[in-house]
Amino acid sequence: MARVRDIPPGFVRAYSDLSPGAPRFAGQVLSRSRDPSLPWHRVVRADGSLAKGARQRALLEAEGVPFRGERVDMRAVRLPV
Repeated sequence: MARVRDIPPGFVRAYSDLSPGAPRFAGQVLSRSRDPSLPWHRVVRADGSLAKGARQRALLEAEGVPFRGERVDMRAVRLPV
């Protein structure tokens, strides 16, 4: 969870950045977390698409994350691993 907490507002990481060998595992762990302080919305799919749809998009847009159509502009805001 520390890797998720380390993502600053306005930036994102992909599930595969959190767990390179098992991105689905990272998604499972996040989906089961009940910690309201965890910025889960800053974790997206590697192609910039959103797992949680409109709710996630609204939170990211509020932080100034740019989109290209329906996907996060990963080139602009993806943190290096």
